[in-house]
Amino acid sequence: MYNSGVAAIYDFRSIQFDDAVRAASRGAFAETLAAGLPVFYIDGEGLNVMERADGRRFEIRWLPGAPTGENYEIIHELATHAA
Repeated sequence: MYNSGVAAIYDFRSIQFDDAVRAASRGAFAETLAAGLPVFYIDGEGLNVMERADGRRFEIRWLPGAPTGENYEIIHELATHAA
């Protein structure tokens, strides 16, 4: 349900809102890895990526219809991030 009161408080088209979303996303990403869980995302080159807590990254392929946790396969390991 849309809450017009929230829209009146926050300008969703502002740089400040964009910055807050980016910060929250980075925090959730880091917390998930810290909990030992992998993070799945599409990288800047359009690849489906799974990143593990140890920093290793893998290109994956989604398997539609497969059970959660078994719905992807690893294609190959990606090169490590440049520092």
